[in-house]
Amino acid sequence: MDLFVGIDMGTGSTKGVLVTEDGVVLASEQRAHEMSLPRPGWAEVDAEAVWWADVCAIASSLTAEVPAGSRVAAMCVSGVGPCLVLTDADLNPVRSAILYGIDSRAHAEIAELTALFGEAEILRRCGKSLSSQAVGPKIEWVRKNEPENFARASKWFGSNSYVVAKLTGEYIQDHHTASQCDPLYSVREFGWNTEWSDRVLDGLDLPRLAWPSEIVGKVSADAAASTGIPVGTPVVAGTVDAYAEAFSVGVRHPGDLMLMYGSTMFLVQVLAEYRTPAPTGRPAGFTSGALWTTTGVEKGTYALAAGTSTAGSLTTWLQTVTGGASFDELMREASAVPAGSDGLLVLPYLAGERTPVFDPDARGVMAGLTLRHTRGHMFRAAYEGISFGIRQILEMFDDSDTPVTRAVAVGGGLRSPVWAQALSDITGRTQLVPTQAIGASYGDGLLAAIGVGAVSPETDWATVASEIPPNPEHKALYDDLYGNWCELYPSTRKIVHAGAQLTR
Repeated sequence: MDLFVGIDMGTGSTKGVLVTEDGVVLASEQRAHEMSLPRPGWAEVDAEAVWWADVCAIASSLTAEVPAGSRVAAMCVSGVGPCLVLTDADLNPVRSAILYGIDSRAHAEIAELTALFGEAEILRRCGKSLSSQAVGPKIEWVRKNEPENFARASKWFGSNSYVVAKLTGEYIQDHHTASQCDPLYSVREFGWNTEWSDRVLDGLDLPRLAWPSEIVGKVSADAAASTGIPVGTPVVAGTVDAYAEAFSVGVRHPGDLMLMYGSTMFLVQVLAEYRTPAPTGRPAGFTSGALWTTTGVEKGTYALAAGTSTAGSLTTWLQTVTGGASFDELMREASAVPAGSDGLLVLPYLAGERTPVFDPDARGVMAGLTLRHTRGHMFRAAYEGISFGIRQILEMFDDSDTPVTRAVAVGGGLRSPVWAQALSDITGRTQLVPTQAIGASYGDGLLAAIGVGAVSPETDWATVASEIPPNPEHKALYDDLYGNWCELYPSTRKIVHAGAQLTR
């Protein structure tokens, strides 16, 4: 029997599965890890000591579970992204990997490259404005601020392509990850934007492009010794974890949307055709390219995406600073609080914000706090604040030529019934919850099976287990509160920006 290994390197852990061509999970493994936050606005990971070590350990455990008479026919790895891993010619990282949009160090480089290439032209070619999510400004930051490290580098990767290189020796980048490496890639043309990439890379080579399910190499002898995956096993390109997870739960047709509840909230919608997002008539604070047009997982497709800077990380912080009570206790307290949290509103920008304001100096706000409010109020208000932000983003998605018609919810945050129901109530959307909730590693298994032709490209392993419809009794209340919530950021921006300067 042919089996497939899928491994995903997330923000807080690495997960792996061993699956059959029918999507049956035979074994799963998980290893927790942490990112490093060495300075305000910085977020890093040691790519070799964390990501590669996790993949080796998990792959070894999974291959030990392969039944007699079966074999690993292919593998796929996804990971957080877009990230920047700079290595020398021998794949030794020259510095820690710089993470995706939660790392906001390159704000000056974003402004400089925008001025150099032109905001409108960047938006036209790349499908989004430069932001903390973009890889190009982070390469520029290393070149300017760490010239010794930049001089040692000869290759640059995302998280998954770094592991592919360690497994196979191949220097590749998947099209989707590349489409978030602005301004290096032209989304409309599905290719490197060489005119600009030559300027930003300044001597670094461009990797070969491949689609996520495309076979890009085979496991080398050295990698086999480290991972337990047999020599010669095909490896497909993989992609960013959120997109692999969307693929795993059947978000594959125009109008399909994935809502990922995690440390941050991430949204992925499949588009019918290329679209350059340029919202107009928005409240103060919206950027011109507040949504991200990217390539999709499947060849020749497009997607629209957005991401927040906090979500589950906010409630974890609240759990810590309010005494460390158990999750179950906190949910009981939050569930006892009425919808609307008795007037308490939370702006969840405790780590700056990505969509829709892309403001690294944005800060959290708790408005309407009184002596009557309890810990339960704060937790419920935090969930509602996150959900108001998602409503704001979804209104922008609906402005596209492909409005959302189906929403699938995934992620660990669904453990909170308060959060999940608040999001449905506030957005007015019914959320579908899939039966298989392992995550991106499950999508990786399917990409591997498709890549070697074990299943057809149209194969979908996803089924729906339950639905979370909105409660119509809360609509009028949340509509009123949403209007007030939308005023929090523009009304407090000047004040919190002044406070942000004190931390630099």
